[in-house]
Amino acid sequence: MTSPYSEALGRTLIERTIREKIVLVAVTLDGRTDAETNDSLDELERLVDTAGADVVARLTQRRDKPDPASFIGKGKVDELKATCLAVDADTVVFDNELAPAQQFNLEKTLGRTAIDRTAVILDIFAQNSHTLEGKAQVELALMRYRLPRIRRGASAGLTQQGGGIGTRGPGETKLETDRRRINDRIAKLDRELRELQRTRDEQRKGRARSGLANVTIVGYTNAGKSTLLNRLTAAGVLVENRLFATLDPTTRRLALPGGEPVLLTDTVGFIRRLPHTLIEAFKSTLEVATRSDLLLHVVDSSAVDPLGQIEAVREVLGEIAADRVPELLVFNKADADHDAAKRLVYDNPGSVAISAATGEGIDDLLRTIADRVRSLTAVVELLVPYERGDVMASLHREGEVVSTSHEDGGIRVQARLADASRGRLTEFVVVPQ
Repeated sequence: MTSPYSEALGRTLIERTIREKIVLVAVTLDGRTDAETNDSLDELERLVDTAGADVVARLTQRRDKPDPASFIGKGKVDELKATCLAVDADTVVFDNELAPAQQFNLEKTLGRTAIDRTAVILDIFAQNSHTLEGKAQVELALMRYRLPRIRRGASAGLTQQGGGIGTRGPGETKLETDRRRINDRIAKLDRELRELQRTRDEQRKGRARSGLANVTIVGYTNAGKSTLLNRLTAAGVLVENRLFATLDPTTRRLALPGGEPVLLTDTVGFIRRLPHTLIEAFKSTLEVATRSDLLLHVVDSSAVDPLGQIEAVREVLGEIAADRVPELLVFNKADADHDAAKRLVYDNPGSVAISAATGEGIDDLLRTIADRVRSLTAVVELLVPYERGDVMASLHREGEVVSTSHEDGGIRVQARLADASRGRLTEFVVVPQ
């Protein structure tokens, strides 16, 4: 029996042969500038392209506050309808978040699908999740997003009309849109994710027992996180020049210049106004950042607004309680604009500039990571009997051996060790007199 998710992926392959025509709509509200709105629309256009559709027109408006019925008001709705007819658009995508009632009213008046930025992002996640946990997380977010819209549209009123962006993934047939079945599905997904969470916790405990420091790569989507992971560890992670190309976390072992190993994990990319339903659904995956010893915050130094991207990432980190973890800013894509990268490093002391694609600055990055990780661990002095070669091997494997000297009783070693490793080797630790 095929799952709703696999059926959706089958439909996606068919739908990709004919790309939807999309009209973008954005409203500049009080407290926002027209430039900010245009930048956000540019990003939304890239999201739509990633989802597999083409933008054929854009419409903007300035308002003091949203219209309760349609967000943009009757006059603008009439203009939008005329635009859709002129360009033969399939779907209207709002950069602003639509309430279920507003979406319902717009679709009724326009005679075509009307969705918002959140729906586009959820659609992309539905296409790009491949692991069991990732699929369950995306489906849960989709169900929670669609549930209030299903309630509003009793039968066919809110079922999407075009079968395109915002309609893929599970939950779009009449049977699946039954409220009770949707709630049952949400409860089942919650149970599955809790079970997967227990498995992930056991894996984390195993890594914690290894005594290795945990370094996590975070950053805005398409900043080059996966490229950096591949550069540092030859992880073989998919790298594409598009938003949210990879969603599933990957962990690899990395040897630092001093010889001490760390665990390096790549995470899903963030974006401005990342849907709260996704943050909630992906919390178990994102928790790797909260448990890290150091965050490598990768930033596209050639982006139009790198500081805005930094702020967006930190906002999500705050939502998952990872904002207290030490952070190292890594300004990537320095090869695209060396001057911009240098300015960013100058304005952010302690940061580094690199190009994950060419390898520029990688040695400096590794030294900086090593220094930051070492600052988290204390130097311990041990006396290891000559016959305990296994202990010496463990010291080199799990920490950084700073110095050694030979004595009658064995090898005196000064080493940087994590708490877990130090606890296992207590019998060899030399207590200061």
